[in-house]
Amino acid sequence: MSGETLTVKVAYRSYNPSAVKKACIPTCFGGKINTTLSFTQDSHALGKHHVVVVAMLGNGESSSPSNTPNFPATLDYRDCVHAQYELLTKHLGIKELDVVEGFSMGGQQAYYWASLYPNYVKKAIVVCGSAKTSGHNYAFLEGPKTALITSVDYADGSYKSKGVQPLRGLRAFGRAYCAWLTSGAWYRERLWERALGYKSIENYIKEQSEASFAEWDAEDLLLLACMWQAGDIGTTRQDGDYMKALESISANVLVMPARTDQYFQVADSETEMKYLKHAQLAVIDTAWGHVAGGGGSEEDTEWMSTRIRDFLG
Repeated sequence: MSGETLTVKVAYRSYNPSAVKKACIPTCFGGKINTTLSFTQDSHALGKHHVVVVAMLGNGESSSPSNTPNFPATLDYRDCVHAQYELLTKHLGIKELDVVEGFSMGGQQAYYWASLYPNYVKKAIVVCGSAKTSGHNYAFLEGPKTALITSVDYADGSYKSKGVQPLRGLRAFGRAYCAWLTSGAWYRERLWERALGYKSIENYIKEQSEASFAEWDAEDLLLLACMWQAGDIGTTRQDGDYMKALESISANVLVMPARTDQYFQVADSETEMKYLKHAQLAVIDTAWGHVAGGGGSEEDTEWMSTRIRDFLG
């Protein structure tokens, strides 16, 4: 919300468009439209909804530094949600949302949706997200960001003029990010081997975390990480008070943190529950940490789907 005006492209995928009930799912950090857990299988909670999965600005599918000349150097969740609202109302003709659901940065966008468009959103589901990025969460992100921007091949941001991709920096980003995705219990239980089939932790780091981030554009990653760090629904109000912003939400909210999530922690969700007027807390008991909310574990996904179905009624 820098005051700059830019015509943007918003990428999306529509599931079951003839359904009467409408749902929107914004993507998460590191997520693409087709990798987003959408709960659209017939047996899942949104199987009878018209579900629109929307790529948030900056993710490389919607307008981003990687595909849009002169893209702004900073991005705000409000920019993403306003663009999504334009897509849903003017392009798709959706008059109201029965539910907006999101995981991680998608969960933060769900909070922004409920705060910015109270007359448009009936229910919101926040999975492993928060209304305000905590200091601990902010500090965690400084690690992978710094690993990327101080790499030799990033070259202080001049890598593009040299016609190269900063693969060394991107892999360093993935390596620094890796341990935070799951939990200590996940490693103790050797789920990298038992559940995913990797022969060693090093094998898992290289083939999973390093490889996935190596596919990204560096500027897209950094832009999204900075937007994540700045997350605070208090910015939807003149006074900047995120607690009052929570109190003003009229939608019914399902808050679903994971017990072992290392950066969107249960304690933060419990604090938010003190201010939300119409909310339920459902903690995902899992060893999978943060990724439990994004479909990392089939068992957790089934549990979430059941809980979401009960919430939607």
